[in-house]
Amino acid sequence: MPASPALEISGLVKRYGSRAVVDGIDLVALPGQVTAVLGPNGAGKTTTIECCEGLRQPDGGTVRVLGLDPVGDARELRPRVGVMLQDGGLPTAIKAREMLAHVATMYAEPRDTAELSERLGIDSFGGTTVRRLSGGQRQRLALAAAVIGKPELVFLDEPSAGMDPQSRHAVWDLVRELRDDGVAVVLTTHLMDEAEDLADHVVVIDHGTVIASGTVPSLVSSSDDRTLRFESTPGLRLGDLLGLTVTEPTPGAYTVVGNVGPSTVATLTAWLADRDALVTRLTVGRRTLEDVFLDLTGRSLR
Repeated sequence: MPASPALEISGLVKRYGSRAVVDGIDLVALPGQVTAVLGPNGAGKTTTIECCEGLRQPDGGTVRVLGLDPVGDARELRPRVGVMLQDGGLPTAIKAREMLAHVATMYAEPRDTAELSERLGIDSFGGTTVRRLSGGQRQRLALAAAVIGKPELVFLDEPSAGMDPQSRHAVWDLVRELRDDGVAVVLTTHLMDEAEDLADHVVVIDHGTVIASGTVPSLVSSSDDRTLRFESTPGLRLGDLLGLTVTEPTPGAYTVVGNVGPSTVATLTAWLADRDALVTRLTVGRRTLEDVFLDLTGRSLR
């Protein structure tokens, strides 16, 4: 029998004044899966998650967290749901080690604080007050506080923001462990490689609605297109030459998307050689989740 959803959103609407920031979102997150919620700044994803966490009252639609109303049943849900906010939401005057120990006392059967502190590197700054922690250290502490109570569902907002590579991979390993233990993980992130590596299911939100959803393979493999990336002289006009979509996200860094094959590479390199333009970092591969995200939401700054 399929598992019941840990999170079920149907027709969610949230307005600020006359503007609908969230406009009819449907979303399901299952136990034992990582659901990544992606979207540009201002897309409505944070408001959506705040409605799920009981921090905001929806204006329409329904939200069920572990089968319960996140606002009306907040007291019952509190020991079963973990929440990690991007700004941490942590008291600043207390030492990191003391704060985690205090949070652990709020649960009947918390995780081993020593083990969790060791794996997230909290021991190295446990005697430092929260206000003096770096951004990455605060993120690790906030993550520990979110999972210390062994939640059935955990909301993680930008869990590896500001972290060095070692800390980032430690966080990813913990997220995978939570999933393997049957926890439903709802992850919001701007890091496409993080979503691509961790997510079992991806939901892309823009302008308050879901514009795409599915597994990572289904989203990136929707066509036979491949991507060629290379660096060369800025300002080259290559679209007509290659007959493919060519963009230059940053000066001198090009992305070519379409039916890229050996002849594409040969044409490009020959054309550049004739103009004495040096090519560096040339790679050909499948489309990434970032490619799909930009195709769906555009490249304009928000």
